[in-house]
Amino acid sequence: MSGLVVGLVLVSALMHAGWNFLVKRGGDGQMDTVLFAIGCSFIAAVLLPFSSPLDPACYPWLMVTLVVHVAYFLTLAAAYQHADLSLAYPVMRGFAPVLVAFFAFFSGETLNSYQIIGIACIAFGILLPAFIGKPWQNMKGFYFAILNAAIIALYTVLDGVGVRLSGNAISYTLWLFLFNSWGILAILIWRRSLSQVLSSARSGWRIALVGAGLSMGSYGIVLWAMTQTAIPAVAALREISVVFAAFLGAWFLKESVGLWRILGASLVGLGAAVIRYS
Repeated sequence: MSGLVVGLVLVSALMHAGWNFLVKRGGDGQMDTVLFAIGCSFIAAVLLPFSSPLDPACYPWLMVTLVVHVAYFLTLAAAYQHADLSLAYPVMRGFAPVLVAFFAFFSGETLNSYQIIGIACIAFGILLPAFIGKPWQNMKGFYFAILNAAIIALYTVLDGVGVRLSGNAISYTLWLFLFNSWGILAILIWRRSLSQVLSSARSGWRIALVGAGLSMGSYGIVLWAMTQTAIPAVAALREISVVFAAFLGAWFLKESVGLWRILGASLVGLGAAVIRYS
């Protein structure tokens, strides 16, 4: 994996931790994820006229992943409703790269032994603090986090294949984000009301655009990186975002960071180094 790919994926990890922090800080995970998704659609609509057309070979993958992304937003909001950022986020992101490697194996993706070791180090380093360092008070948060991890793994593989078939990572990202807000928006309007969504949008559109920019930029970098190297390696390296999320939770949400989190972060760093030089 080249230094450029590693550097950009690390930037992506920081951006991803940032928008998840904004969701958790907002206090209403469902509403905030909807507003962020709508912001992504708005940005995509502005930029799409300047993008290249997609190869039709990617259309089936794009249509399927749109449904999966709706499920991702719903389970993400539910996990943060029942658990802290520093507890739910590591589980969601920690299980995902292991599952990605498992799914990708059946789609023909190959990994060398060092990449497998690196993925295992990252996953173990992410999960160690969550399970040993701090007990779960509400098991609903744990169940939603596990479900979200499986969904992350599924859409990562789908998008990894889709973006390679699309011929243009930027265009694929824009089309994906143009449509993936409407399903979760419809569900939220059904659960609450259109007037409540509009009221929240009027008061929170600025932070929604910031979160949308972080979300789109983060995933766009990952999709591009998947066209350059192995999908599981990119997925694992991106989960260093857990380290960034832990620091954001500690500094701004006053969540504790102890010995197990330091040990976990060290394992994540070791795994990233192994992947980088494998």
